[in-house]
Amino acid sequence: FDFVLADLGVSSMQIDNPERGFTYKYEGPLDLRLNPNQGISAAERINTISKDELEGMLIENSDEPYAYEIAKTVVEERRKKKIETTTQLKEIIEREEAVKKSCARTFQALRIDVNNEFEVLYEFLEKLPNVLAPNGRVAILTFHSGEDRLVKKSFKTLKKQGIYSDVARDVIRPGKEECMRNPRAKSTKMRWAIKAVQ
Repeated sequence: FDFVLADLGVSSMQIDNPERGFTYKYEGPLDLRLNPNQGISAAERINTISKDELEGMLIENSDEPYAYEIAKTVVEERRKKKIETTTQLKEIIEREEAVKKSCARTFQALRIDVNNEFEVLYEFLEKLPNVLAPNGRVAILTFHSGEDRLVKKSFKTLKKQGIYSDVARDVIRPGKEECMRNPRAKSTKMRWAIKAVQ
């Protein structure tokens, strides 16, 4: 390919559908799977995961500063009653007096986990040079720091190896006007790379 554009964002239609369990703003089943017929739901995951594993997941997948407190409270609460809905999980997190963003980060961490998003991204970044033509360009839109770190590291490493001739030194972010038109664009970061001619 001469050009590859990868948008790693989740569809707004999926996020806004309470039945899919992607948002804590509405009551719904705690599912979070991009393909509801594959893998296990976020509810199954959160009711069986160990405290240490949950803490690690929250740190690794969403840089959650209250990871220890949230993991501890979740494990204590699920002993009393299974966590099955989005609002149940939200109330548990808020009980811990964590900041509002902790809800968003916890849901993000769970979504990444149940969909194996980092593993899929690793695989994509690994295979990417094989499908790019010499001088072919790739641009990747990421929506949180975990994704951006993986893309940055891959581009940097492959440039050192001579696979990419040039890579973005800094991220490209949307302007104020675009963010006003589409508030969800706010967290977007774009990085690009150019395949070397070998």
